[in-house]
Amino acid sequence: MAIKKSDLYSKLWKSCDELRGGMDASQYKDYILVLLFMRYVTDKYYGKKDALIEVPEGGSFKDLVKLKGDKEIGDKINKVIRKMADANDLVGVITVADFNDSDKLGKGKEMVDRLTNLIAIFEDEELNFSKNGADGDDILGDAYEYLMRHFATESGKSKGQFYTPAEVSRVMAKVIGIDKAKSTDQTIYDPTCGSGSLLLKAADEAPVKVTIYGQEKDVATVALAKMNMILHGNETADIRQGDTLASPEFIDDGSLKTFHFAVANPPFSLKSWSNGLDPNNDPYKRFEGYGIPPAKNGDYAFLLHFIKSLRSDGKGAIILPHGVLFRGNTEAEIRKNIVKRGYIKGIIGLPANLFYGTGIPACIIVIDKENAEARKGIFMIDASKGYMKDGNKNRLREQDIRKIVDVFNNQLEIPKYSRMVPLDEIEKNEYNLNIPRYIDTQEDEDIQDIEAHLLGGIPNRDIDKLQKYWDVYPSLRSALFADSDRAGYSKLKIEKDKIKQTIFEHDEFKAYAKEIHTIIDNWRKKHTPLLKSINQQTHPKALINEISEDILQAFENNKLIDKYDIYQHLMDYWLETMKDDVYMIVENGWVANNDLIPEELVINRYFRVEQQAIEELELARDEITRQKEEFEEENSGEEGVMEDLKNDKGKITKGSVQARIKEIKNDEDAADELKILKEYLNLIDKEAKANKKIKEAQKKLDEKVVKKYKELTVDEIKSLIVDYKWMTSIINEVSAEMERISHKLTSRIKELAERYEETLPQIENELEEFEKKVESHLKRMGFAW
Repeated sequence: MAIKKSDLYSKLWKSCDELRGGMDASQYKDYILVLLFMRYVTDKYYGKKDALIEVPEGGSFKDLVKLKGDKEIGDKINKVIRKMADANDLVGVITVADFNDSDKLGKGKEMVDRLTNLIAIFEDEELNFSKNGADGDDILGDAYEYLMRHFATESGKSKGQFYTPAEVSRVMAKVIGIDKAKSTDQTIYDPTCGSGSLLLKAADEAPVKVTIYGQEKDVATVALAKMNMILHGNETADIRQGDTLASPEFIDDGSLKTFHFAVANPPFSLKSWSNGLDPNNDPYKRFEGYGIPPAKNGDYAFLLHFIKSLRSDGKGAIILPHGVLFRGNTEAEIRKNIVKRGYIKGIIGLPANLFYGTGIPACIIVIDKENAEARKGIFMIDASKGYMKDGNKNRLREQDIRKIVDVFNNQLEIPKYSRMVPLDEIEKNEYNLNIPRYIDTQEDEDIQDIEAHLLGGIPNRDIDKLQKYWDVYPSLRSALFADSDRAGYSKLKIEKDKIKQTIFEHDEFKAYAKEIHTIIDNWRKKHTPLLKSINQQTHPKALINEISEDILQAFENNKLIDKYDIYQHLMDYWLETMKDDVYMIVENGWVANNDLIPEELVINRYFRVEQQAIEELELARDEITRQKEEFEEENSGEEGVMEDLKNDKGKITKGSVQARIKEIKNDEDAADELKILKEYLNLIDKEAKANKKIKEAQKKLDEKVVKKYKELTVDEIKSLIVDYKWMTSIINEVSAEMERISHKLTSRIKELAERYEETLPQIENELEEFEKKVESHLKRMGFAW
């Protein structure tokens, strides 16, 4: 049975609960990732000859399992891990965490219990990485990415810099052209590689296995990166420790080694960048011809190292703070010299607060040395407004990533979003590259029309701004508005509460809705056979790429619906539900279970009559409950006979009513109370009988559902999942998007109608009438002046 990806993630994150308290996330991640590494390597390589990773006797995860409950568990774990490290030159990589540290893990029994529980979580058979994983998909890699993001979130401002958000990494990977790599001899490099996630994302975009190089200053983070490479199947990646600026590790004949591709997310505005380095006498000539970066800001030092590390046809993308685009003095001179060489292909402005080490906005600078001397401009994108909130950080959505990549790679100019800026225009701006100088993203102001407030009417300029709707519904405008007696103004033809009805019942609106339905229905018909043919050879990532690509094309030229909004709906559903389903089908086949086919789906398809009968019984029961509550309310309170029957929680039980009836049944003076209590008891009995009927009906339905799961044919299972679960959910989202668009139009027209509904003279007349009435009332009350 395959484990759902979401369950895998939560199991791994649960392991962190065993360690919280004794240390923060920046420390306990080392323990979790080492155990994850041990489990993965053991599952993948144990007992295999000539494997890239040797699993030695006494140095496997199986040996860790044997230590559960051992009084010396901490020390012995260290020894098992050391054997694995010694056998694979991983000392200092997987030996960073000390499993015998009583300050972090507790003393005596506390340490034994904690480490035993931790190993037990990783021992879970569902985490068997030799069995889990659809071909071509990186389940473990995705889990690692999930853990790294959570570690970065919990590590706080100063300690989360080891991780570049996956969404940003994906953008960078897709804009450097590595998807056109043709040979394993081609190389990719990250001079400040952190945990290696950015480097791996970029390498993963290549159709061939390119050679990976990375350098990282922090010793513990180098260990993370090396583990990350192995966990992602890149055992031969060359990751080295050291200060990239002061002591670059990759040297060829005394010069910096150059690479085909590069990516980087260096520390922002590093003050100590020149420690151990004399910039005026740099042996690698990184600053020659450009200028020396400021002594207390290393942004341009990293950028110039990055540029120098690319071959003459090399391509790369580097993340830097927005300040590099416009800061003056020495940096302005360096920027001018880089721009004049034509090295900058593009700049992508990102939203603020994406990164874990800082909240300041950053940009991606895309470097391309190939034909740099012929470059006539820099392609700029302002993507600062496209994101979602995720806790206290912002995150790029799937649609944001896709739009940035599409627009950049196709050099599409979109108003308020992107444009190709000619070099002569940049020169006129003294090589200032601040994106707002070239792309105006300000929304048009919603101006109040004084004349309309004074004399009435809706300004035509406001109606004209809705032109995208009139392009689709040409005669709807004349159905809603008529000319007023003043040029430049119109009036509403209908009552304002009829606006929505008029729009939704208009023939052109109906025709467009039908057109949208046809587009999505054609997409459904095209891809239903593909989805129903999912088998063990299916690559889930290739599958979602194909169907998402096609939905973008289906809505390519739509005037009202943004194709990226539709894409987002599909990707949201994929990530929330469909992805897990597809992985389970690939692993287990088309099996009927509650995870793949929720009970309500089976009920709605096969037992709607029975479900409706239960709902009717529930309605009847609810009516009895309502009568009972009303009866109780009428006969409670200070004078009510039922007030004294309430218990500490304010409830009246059947037992207390029966006891009171028994107590007063022979008391002639209590005849009225007895009658009330018997009526109430009758309602209690009716409610109980109604509940019993519901319970019996529900039990019969549950038995039918269980039986039906066992009887479902493969074709029925496919239909339930593809037709009634997946496709229905996706189509409902598209329909909801249509509803949102229509609501926007309706709301805007209503807003304009209400804004200019009453003119100033009318308001003044009403005010005058109110004043007269108030004065009249005051006189009648004897207040005269």
